[in-house]
Amino acid sequence: MLKLIDGKAVAEKIRSAIAKEVATLSGRPPKLVAVLAGSIPASQTYVGVKVRACREVGIISEVIRLDEDGSQDTLVKQIKALNVDDGVDGILVQLPLPTGIDAATTLDLVLPSKDVDGFHSLNMGKLLAGRDGGFIPCTPYGIVVLLEESEIDVEGKHVVIVGRSNIVGKPLAALMMQKRRYGNATVTLAHSRTKELAALCRTADVLVAAIGSANFITAEFIKKGACIVDVGMNRVDDPSLSKGYRLVGDVDFADVKERCSSITPVPGGVGPMTVAMLLKNTLKARRD
Repeated sequence: MLKLIDGKAVAEKIRSAIAKEVATLSGRPPKLVAVLAGSIPASQTYVGVKVRACREVGIISEVIRLDEDGSQDTLVKQIKALNVDDGVDGILVQLPLPTGIDAATTLDLVLPSKDVDGFHSLNMGKLLAGRDGGFIPCTPYGIVVLLEESEIDVEGKHVVIVGRSNIVGKPLAALMMQKRRYGNATVTLAHSRTKELAALCRTADVLVAAIGSANFITAEFIKKGACIVDVGMNRVDDPSLSKGYRLVGDVDFADVKERCSSITPVPGGVGPMTVAMLLKNTLKARRD
């Protein structure tokens, strides 16, 4: 029988624990500042979700909006001001950034101790080296916690991750191969140019789809009984809905459901976990 891995339920459990801990802090509550450059609708939606989540657990949040045609210098000055503000615990630079602004350079400007997205080179380096003390990128962190809470152990199993981004693929591979509880996996990092991709995916005990293409993963990619983690969040036109679209993952759910043993749904799977880990990282920044 197919098991739906309920990210929404696990995220609610984590958020409840965070709210209780925030309420016990002495002094001010944690504060997260999101820097939103440009006017991409999806980015505005994502930031809105994060702001609401902060409010629900007692974390103060602020959104700094910069114009689409704003310069990198303006963004740099804003980040530097937040770095030295003792009342700010976490800084989130919402991606993607407008054309002409270098994302890697910008993300490395954020103070590592306030980098609650975990994208600074120092935090990425700590993750790769298996060192404690840094921040783990929220989506990979959420995936590992979700599998642990769902009692899906990856130790000794073959995990294939389709997608090599710095946001999901690379850090998740580093995290799952660590010598740690609910780690110790054998990890293959695949991507759009991997030869015989479907055949490779069929060797996976756990398949993570993070390629950013709607319904890309079909039944031919799945080994019978595999666990599937669908990281995708894609809008597909649907005139029958009032909003004109529906959200689907990178996995064709209807096509694969008879072959896999468990799967994260879209929505309600990885997405809520990403937000929960952002809150957890912000609390850690305030506490540490």
